[in-house]
Amino acid sequence: MMIQKILPPKNEEYLTLAIETSCDETSAAVVKNGKKVLSNIISSQIDIHKQYGGVVPEIASRHHLDNINVIVKEALDSAEAQFEDLDFIGVTSGPGLVGALLIGISTAKALSYALNIPLVGVHHIEGHICANYLEHSDLKPPFLSLVVSGGHTHIVDIHEELSYQVLGRTRDDAVGEAFDKVSRVLGLGYPGGPAIDKLSQWGDPNAVDFPRTYLEPDSFDFSFSGIKTAVLNYINSEKQKGNKIHSADVAASFQMAVIQVIVDKALTAAERMQRDTIVMAGGVAANSLLRKIMKEKCAEKRIRLYYPSLELCTDNAAMIGCAAYLNYMKGRIDWLDLDACPNLKL
Repeated sequence: MMIQKILPPKNEEYLTLAIETSCDETSAAVVKNGKKVLSNIISSQIDIHKQYGGVVPEIASRHHLDNINVIVKEALDSAEAQFEDLDFIGVTSGPGLVGALLIGISTAKALSYALNIPLVGVHHIEGHICANYLEHSDLKPPFLSLVVSGGHTHIVDIHEELSYQVLGRTRDDAVGEAFDKVSRVLGLGYPGGPAIDKLSQWGDPNAVDFPRTYLEPDSFDFSFSGIKTAVLNYINSEKQKGNKIHSADVAASFQMAVIQVIVDKALTAAERMQRDTIVMAGGVAANSLLRKIMKEKCAEKRIRLYYPSLELCTDNAAMIGCAAYLNYMKGRIDWLDLDACPNLKL
């Protein structure tokens, strides 16, 4: 099949239907000219997965399948748009849970075929970075991006739009995973990030001296498996001694140890790459302590700091729509053989 409608004339408005199903949020959005969000519908599965202490891939896929058509229709209705108004479809193609990704991609391919309009696959991390373009019209490369979420912890240098150099990434758990696992140990439930952030406000961040893992002197990589083990060992040791566990102190000390490393590495990377702008992205970018310390440190070093609103920090289709538009403008178009890539590299 040949897609006939490739690029609209330059004076036309570009309307994107974007779809995001990489994990446990089913989301669809309509975005005009890559920046104006006409609708951004998000159906979360948090309440479903809470009982399991984390996302169960098979259950997530099943709920995406149940919800996707309803969410797409709601996105179009909210934007007061029709299928025939769309210029192209943007969809997350990876990384993520393979079953979840396939639901979104299959829907996007079906719409692309039926409407005879192009399809644009989007890297999920690229979407998180592009979320900042939706709310900060003055943001332009070059800048450094700190991507912190449940599945990813990256330091990325962006020289120009869609040009990424990954300077560092986690070697084991992503930071969001570490929050979830420590939250489970403390009995706070899932998701762990918001629970630990909230409880930490009542604790002493210096109560427990948890290790800070910086790895090699010149490395911008991360490792969070050690501190996760340190928290577990501390709790077990205190219980054996018959001491009371002060959960707020443990949460605050853990959070401080993790965030100090993240902030230090991000600022060091910005200095080495000579960037005067740092952009945060991903669900953990909503963490109140991370925002507070990054604001303070960036102000000291006269570095501009950007981050999205809370809704655009978590997985959503609007950020995918922005990234799809930027790719589309550069002529990057996929076809109906687009496949899910759960380990897609940036």
